[in-house]
Formats: sequence, C-alpha cells, structure tokens
Amino acid sequence: MAVVGSSGSGKSTLLHLLGGLDVHYAGEVEVGGVKLRGLKDQALARFRNTHVGFVFQSFHLIPNLSAVENVLLPAHFGPVTAEARKRAEFLLDRVGLLAKKAREPVRLSGGERQRVAIARALFTGPKVLLCDEPTGNLDAATGEGVIQLFEELHREGLTVLAVTHEERMRSAARRVLRLKEGRLLEEPGAERPSVGGVP
Repeated sequence: MAVVGSSGSGKSTLLHLLGGLDVHYAGEVEVGGVKLRGLKDQALARFRNTHVGFVFQSFHLIPNLSAVENVLLPAHFGPVTAEARKRAEFLLDRVGLLAKKAREPVRLSGGERQRVAIARALFTGPKVLLCDEPTGNLDAATGEGVIQLFEELHREGLTVLAVTHEERMRSAARRVLRLKEGRLLEEPGAERPSVGGVP
C-alpha cells in the first residue's frame, strides 16, 4: 500500500502514529488488533518489537558496524545468541547480501544499504513494514529492485505500507491512499488485484 500527498500533509506523522512513535494525538490508533492509545512505554516498545518494522529513506545504518551487525541491532537489548546471528544471516541472504555480510555501510551501494535496512526491519518478524520514502535516495534500477523485494514480501503475507512521492512506488502498490487535509482518501482506480489472498 502506498500513501501519497504533498509535502507537509502529514505522511511521516501517520507512520509515526502507526508505529507507536508519536503518542500525542486525539482519537484512536489500532494496528493489527492492538489499540495504541494509553499503552505504557514498555507495552509500546513490545508492540514495536513484535508488530512493526521501520525502513527510512536515509537507511540509518551504524557506520562502524558490518552489514550483519546492523541487522543484529534489534537483538542488542540482550545477549546476541548464535540463533540471532543465524537469523541475521538468513535475512541478509533473503535480500541478496549474504556475501557482503562483513562489509561496513561505506563499502555498500545505496541499494545495498537499503536492503540491509530492510533486513534489519524484518529481524523481529513484524506484521507490518512501515517505509518512509524507501526508494527516495536510489536510482531507478536500484529502486526497482527494492520495489520487487517489497512485492515478494507482500506475497509472503507481510503488509508493506510506504509513504512516497515516487510514481514507480505508487504504480507498484496494490492500493493507493492520498493524505489530504488530514484525511486519507482512496485514489480512484488505483487498487490492483491482491496477490495470494493478501490485500
């Protein structure tokens, strides 16, 4: 699903609300059957760890860590087990970067950095992937590769919600919503058939 809208329309704020990062709002926010309003910090952290993964335009990788160490970041709140490292390597393989697991971000291309960021976002097994301009810093060919990865993840049952200004991302989305004056409006004619029963 893509969310489009002019700059300043509140697209990033919407992602923050859905991800439980912004707690100052009126009304209700419900994600995956979890009502976020009134949750204490610990419950919100648990929600973020189990329900959502975040992918940002600027990657937010730690420069002095290798690709596999960046993917392992969500595990660093406790001891990093052999099982956690195995999962990180599995996810790097899933995004086509296992051979570059020891490289630091400076030795990776923009598209490779974004794929590391996606692998990191998938580490905790989220139900929803929230993406803020995920192809915004990528050239056309690299961006297309990221979009194809999102389509594969969607076919496997993951909900992918991307805020975007880019036509290629909008065109690939099964559903497009426009954020205008604080309201989400369905883009007419934008809905595409679901894949494998996933909306």
